Amino acid sequence: MERYPFILSDQWKYRIRRHVAFWTFWWLFQGILYSYIPMHEGIPYLDRLFASMLDSLVFLSVHIFLSYALMYFVIPRYVLKEKYLVAITWVAFLFISAAALSSVCSLLVIPPLRNLFGYPDYTRTDIPIALSIHMSLMAGLRGGLTIGGLAASIKLIKSLYMKEQRNLQLQKENIASQLQLLKAQVHPHFLFNTLNNIYSYTQNTSPEASRLVTGLSDLLRFILYECNQPLVPLAKELKMIRDYIALEKVRYGNKLDLHLDIPDQTNDLYISPLLLLPLIENCFKHGTSQILEQPWINLHIAIYKERHIQMKLLNGKSPGSITEKDASGIGIQNVEKRLELLYPNKHELTITNEEDVFIVNLKMELECLKEPLLKSNALPLTHA
Repeated sequence: MERYPFILSDQWKYRIRRHVAFWTFWWLFQGILYSYIPMHEGIPYLDRLFASMLDSLVFLSVHIFLSYALMYFVIPRYVLKEKYLVAITWVAFLFISAAALSSVCSLLVIPPLRNLFGYPDYTRTDIPIALSIHMSLMAGLRGGLTIGGLAASIKLIKSLYMKEQRNLQLQKENIASQLQLLKAQVHPHFLFNTLNNIYSYTQNTSPEASRLVTGLSDLLRFILYECNQPLVPLAKELKMIRDYIALEKVRYGNKLDLHLDIPDQTNDLYISPLLLLPLIENCFKHGTSQILEQPWINLHIAIYKERHIQMKLLNGKSPGSITEKDASGIGIQNVEKRLELLYPNKHELTITNEEDVFIVNLKMELECLKEPLLKSNALPLTHA
């Protein structure tokens, strides 16, 4: 259960209540604060209070525009993505715009409204128009800086809190995964020595079996030694996918209609390990393996905009072979959870389960690194 849902929850019922409460407080705070301006002391306090509440309500629209522009446009698009120069430019533009709008409200909107409701007009007529505009701009800038800074601070604090919660959740997931791995772990030296022995026996008697053992060894090496890194080169992830598909093809011989379009150049991109494989494994498990005649798979992976990758995976299936439960099984649920934790706001996953075809469409923004984060300590196949 989420702690402090009224403050931190993203559910609409809490968000609406939270925003209404915040702006109600700000309206009352502004109205009461400016009802105590000394230059208005000769006017009854209730008249000053009601007029100040009306003024605060007018300025509220400008403050809402400024705050939401900062919280939902500048901060998520530029500040959190470390595009600081563009963020500073937008912040300056928005504050100047808010000051100008506040000045317009102060000079052109508020005086007629006061007259309409019968409240006293505090506008001074003994100062030049240029000075009046300057004073209203400064007042608008002061109010904008106050509410804009407050709104931006709240947004940044919440973003940091949510990031910390995602990191904690990811740590829990990693610990759980490590525990599961330890429960089923076979010592790598034993595993590779055994594979090496099988490879030696089959090298002369069955070249095809020898090739399969080599492919299985490469696949296991990647899983055991590469996947303990937070990120792996996309090129290695794609090679692992090719090796896995090559092993699966053996079961089908010439019956499988397979179309692969996997890029050779990966632009130094890095990806979280074993993120794509469960989706491909799922199409073999629930799709082609249950089609008695003419199984087919179409896999297309492309890199665009330098750091973005798109994977479109289609496989034929018998009607009803992939149920809604299979389409959202443990493997796919794990992928969805990892995407939410590792690539928040940087991915788009669409799964379509039609009568005779299963479609997975995944778009992601990856990291671009020139050097690997950690060196692999993989054992070769011939390790003794």
